[in-house]
Amino acid sequence: MSRTVLITGNSSGLGRGLSEAYLERGWEVYGVSRRGCRDLTGKLRDIRCDLTDYAAVPLALETLLMGIGHLDVVILNAGILGRVQDMADTSLADIRQVMDANVWSNKVLLDWLLGSGIRIDQIVLISSGAAVNGNRGWGAYAISKAALNMLTQLYAHEFPHSHLSALAPGLVDTAMQDVLCDPDQVDAGRFPSVTRLRAARHTADMPSPGEAGRRIADAIPGLKRLPSGSFSDLRSLDQG
Repeated sequence: MSRTVLITGNSSGLGRGLSEAYLERGWEVYGVSRRGCRDLTGKLRDIRCDLTDYAAVPLALETLLMGIGHLDVVILNAGILGRVQDMADTSLADIRQVMDANVWSNKVLLDWLLGSGIRIDQIVLISSGAAVNGNRGWGAYAISKAALNMLTQLYAHEFPHSHLSALAPGLVDTAMQDVLCDPDQVDAGRFPSVTRLRAARHTADMPSPGEAGRRIADAIPGLKRLPSGSFSDLRSLDQG
C-alpha cells in the first residue's frame, strides 16, 4: 500500500521541494496551493486554493481528500514572509496579513483535519528559527512563527492519536531569499541578520528546495522521538 502525505503551499519553494522528495520515494502526494504544480511526475493530486480564504478551505480539502481514510504525514508548509522592517514601522494591517497566512490558515486546516475522521500519523508545521531568535526586522514573521509553535503545542492535546511537531527547516534557497538578499529591498546595515543569509546563499549552508525537502523527509520519522507538540530545528537534529 502506498504511503500518503498532504503538503500545503506545494507549488513553489520548500513545498515543491517536499513534493518532489516524497514523489521520488513513491509516496502519494496530495497538495494544496494557490498555483498548483501538476507538472511534477508521480502519484500527485493537488487542488488550487488560497488558504487565507477560510471559507474555501473545507470544500477544497473535501474534494482533494475524498475517500481518503489515512494520511501518514501532513506538512503544513504554506506561509509568507511579510516586510522586513522595524516593529515601529509595521502596521497592524501588515501583521494581520502575515498572521492570517502563517497562523490562522493553519488553525482552519487543523480544525478540518480534526473533524475529518482521517487517521493521521504525523502532522508537521513548518516553523522558523525566527520564532526564537528575535532578530531586528523580522517583526510580523517572527511573531507569526512563535505563535505557530504555540499553536502546535496546544493542538497536540487535541490530536491524541497523531504526533505533532513544529519544525524549523533552516536556510533554504527559495524566492524568500531573493527578497532578503536584494540590497534594494532589505538594508543589511539596519538589519544585520540578513548578512549571514547573503553569505550562505549558493553554499551548502543554504540548500535548494529539493535538497531541503529530502532532508526534512528523512528527519520527519525521527520527530516522533520528541514529545508531541515540540518545536525543533532541522540543523540541531542534523548535528545530533
